[in-house]
Parts: sequence; C-alpha cells; structure tokens
Amino acid sequence: MLDRKLRTHEMDRKSLSDFKVAEKFGFSFVLDDIRSALNVGSIFRTSDAFLFEKIHLCGLTAQPPSPEIAKSALGATESVEWQHWPSTKECLSLLKQTHHIIGIEITANALSLDAYLFNTSKPIAAVLGNEITGISSEVIELCDEIVSIPQFGTKHSLNVSVCAGIIGWSYLTRHI
Repeated sequence: MLDRKLRTHEMDRKSLSDFKVAEKFGFSFVLDDIRSALNVGSIFRTSDAFLFEKIHLCGLTAQPPSPEIAKSALGATESVEWQHWPSTKECLSLLKQTHHIIGIEITANALSLDAYLFNTSKPIAAVLGNEITGISSEVIELCDEIVSIPQFGTKHSLNVSVCAGIIGWSYLTRHI
C-alpha cells in the first residue's frame, strides 16, 4: 500500500478553545440572502477549515441554531464567529471602513479569479449572492471589486458553497 488515511487523532486538529484564540486569516464571507441553510452550513465548515475570521449572515440568510445548518456545518457554528444583519447594505456600509469588499459575481467588468491579486492592505470580505438571483445590483455597487470564477461549461453557475470553497482556497494559496 502506498498510503493510508490518517486517523482522527493523527490530524493535529485544533480544539474549540484553541480555534477561538488562534490568529485568523483576514478573510470573511458576507452572505447576501442565501436561501439554503445547507449551503450556509457548508460555508461555516469551509470557514472553519481555512481559519477565516467571520461570516456575516445578511437578510433572509438562515442563521444558527438551525438543524439544516448543523447538518452540513458539523459543529463549525460553534467555532466560526458570525453575525446576523437585517440587510447586506447595512453590513457592507460598516465593513467598508475596515475591509476590502469583493463581490463574487459574473458582471461585464468582473476581474477573473485566475489573474486576481487579493488586496492585502485590509482584510477581505467576500460577498456571495442568492442561489437564484446572485448578488443584488445595489450590493454590487457597494463592492470595491467584482471577481468571477472562470467557467467553461453550459451553466455558468456554481453552487454558492462550492464558490465559497474556490474563493477561500484561492485566497489562502496566495497568502500562506
């Protein structure tokens, strides 16, 4: 056998208390009216895996405690800091003071992720939009930049939790 899966005790995972005090990467997700609690839970899990600082749950986005979020988050709602906002506009108005805000959307002038250089002078807040309508036009206007993920098939649409993983991993690989 060439290799073997690691057992849980061999993975050097952080305890919940260690995670809480660990220095986080300067990256947060802003969820703009995400309908599926399962997608929200998956984004919590991604944020935990990548040691991201926070998730901003905006508008109708589901929030803990929720059985559906818990099902896909696998406990990450306990480790990852989160906050609910009545609207994405309200959230971004405050974050704009301290974060570089990028919207993840397909627009006429979007920057392609494969060539995108993340601004590291401030923490990043990446806005992910509704599964049907994407990021609202009024929220796009509040973003510092719009970034799109190159796609080559017929759909030109990714599941929002998959998008979160791609954007998060792209950020990490350029900053660790």
